[in-house]
Amino acid sequence: MSRFKQKGSNELPPISTSSLPDIIFMLLFFFMVTTTMKQADVFVKVSPPSATEVVKLEKKSLVSYIHVGPPLQVKYGTNSRIQLNDRFATVEEIQEFVTKEREARNENDRKQLTTSLKVDKATKMGIVTDIKQELRKAGAFKVNYSSSEVKRMDL
Repeated sequence: MSRFKQKGSNELPPISTSSLPDIIFMLLFFFMVTTTMKQADVFVKVSPPSATEVVKLEKKSLVSYIHVGPPLQVKYGTNSRIQLNDRFATVEEIQEFVTKEREARNENDRKQLTTSLKVDKATKMGIVTDIKQELRKAGAFKVNYSSSEVKRMDL
């Protein structure tokens, strides 16, 4: 029997790292494109009412949200409060909020702006009616009511 001799050493060749920066930038770009930024912190508890005829909004970028419900922290009370963006507000501040939201949008998108009311199901209807009246005064006639979907079982 003959014996085979290996020529050279038993070391592995070094791994080429020349493509690593390309891979890192590709991953960075992917996450930058697919990640959405959170618009506002919610300070009120919102458990939306259930509905059977639910339609999803087409362009969420053209929606401004008004949150209504009891505050999460007890120091703000237990009655329902209105939250506009990142702060509590009164009913009288809604017109100014709608005006600022319109001005922040493109001229072509202003007519398509929708105001979505995210209201807790235990909130009294009086505060919702006041909000709707202020939205009418501000000229915001496209109003959406957020709800959770209930699966309907047809027999």
